[in-house]
Amino acid sequence: MIRLGLSLIQIQLFLLIFLRVTAIVFSAPLFDSRSIPFLFKVGLALAASFFLLPVLKISPYSYFDSVSHLVIGIVGEVLMGLAIGFTIRLLFTAVELAGQLAGYQMGLAIANVFDPLTSSQVPTVAQLENIIAMLIFLVTNAHHLVLRAMVESFRIVPLLGFHFTKSTMALLSNLTGGMFVTAVKIAAPVMVALLLTSLTLGLVARVVPQMNVFIVAMPLKIIIGLFFIGVSLPYMAVFLEHAFVVLGNSLMLAFRTMQ
Repeated sequence: MIRLGLSLIQIQLFLLIFLRVTAIVFSAPLFDSRSIPFLFKVGLALAASFFLLPVLKISPYSYFDSVSHLVIGIVGEVLMGLAIGFTIRLLFTAVELAGQLAGYQMGLAIANVFDPLTSSQVPTVAQLENIIAMLIFLVTNAHHLVLRAMVESFRIVPLLGFHFTKSTMALLSNLTGGMFVTAVKIAAPVMVALLLTSLTLGLVARVVPQMNVFIVAMPLKIIIGLFFIGVSLPYMAVFLEHAFVVLGNSLMLAFRTMQ
């Protein structure tokens, strides 16, 4: 018979760690997809918690001396994990919003596809931008920032030490506002090119009124939009790589506001 030899305090530690890690796994990009089996996510959270338990060096003491402390501890750790996942998700939401802005300008907003990540209908350009961002996220090893944030969260905000302060709310509000700025920066090349295209077509319509500009504008905007999306991909990769670094710093700052 195999005996784990875990004390009650170690089991309590593992439960708290598992709750925070599970909330991160279920809310962070790439892992929050409904196409990934539920048991796989739970198994991944269990494996990460087992690895973190001997590494964190948490001082042993009894955490749950009453039912109320148990409930407060569970809610606090889950909220901590969700806050981390929400902060990471904001950057990918900005990429999707940039794709939607470009899609509206190209006239592809009415063409939607099924997104397996969110199980909803999304514009094709937004789906394309999101897939590219995911690939850049993995190629640049930015997912290591998520793992580092997971470990650092226990060091900066210890177990049962989560506090949702005014500074936390202000920081999350600023990050949410910055999401729209990031989206406009990513979509700027396509938006400017299509704006100039619309102005040119307007001048052509005035000079040659016999020409049906509406028939010409639709395929022309799609071609120009796709062309500038392809041209801007190298710059988008550099921009997102820098944005991932800024995201890691934002997570560290967010942890300090939760102390």
